[in-house]
Amino acid sequence: MNRPDRPGAALLELVAVMDRLRSPGGCPWDAEQTHTSLLKYLVEETYETIEAVESGDRAHLREELGDLLLQVVFHARIAAEDAEDPFDIDDVAAGISAKLVRRHPHVFADVVAETAADVEANWEKLKAQEKGRSSAMDGVPLAQPALALADKLLSRAEKAPLVLPVPQADVPADADLGELLFATVAAARARGLDAEAELRAACRRFAATIRDLEQTAAREPGEGGGA
Repeated sequence: MNRPDRPGAALLELVAVMDRLRSPGGCPWDAEQTHTSLLKYLVEETYETIEAVESGDRAHLREELGDLLLQVVFHARIAAEDAEDPFDIDDVAAGISAKLVRRHPHVFADVVAETAADVEANWEKLKAQEKGRSSAMDGVPLAQPALALADKLLSRAEKAPLVLPVPQADVPADADLGELLFATVAAARARGLDAEAELRAACRRFAATIRDLEQTAAREPGEGGGA
């Protein structure tokens, strides 16, 4: 960890290595890759990073973070070759740097945010303004795993100024939720159903219901917290 170099110097080395691999005379496999062909590796490396975090193995985590970083650098290098709309790793880095400054006005400007909850609320407000979003459901990636999707939709719904029809289940307070979820998957299999697909369909229905409620509230100012 004790390096005389300026922080980030090794990142420049990685960019140079990726450029060499992708350039003429470099690696034939790397040269053939596209954004689409790399998607499976991006997903795989993401899950391997999650596994490393959960394992508590620091060396493993360092390695997997490197593999995940490679995916970002690789995609940026491919993007730089686009004839119509090129961008490179500097554009990617500049974009996220500007976003972090913009989304942290309590650090880089004069906005007051005393708690983590204040920071999160302000982040979501700024994001909605920047993206021009009209629904709490906007911007949620529907391709993510169904459990993560359900959790994200519920989190977004909780922030919407509406009385929401959140599905309820009679689950004892001392129930082992992991075992309950596992049993639900087993029950789906016994009925010839795909638990992932069933939950994803329920998520879509829930998101559609929220959007309908938001539209109704927008048409009736003063009712349900709209306008």
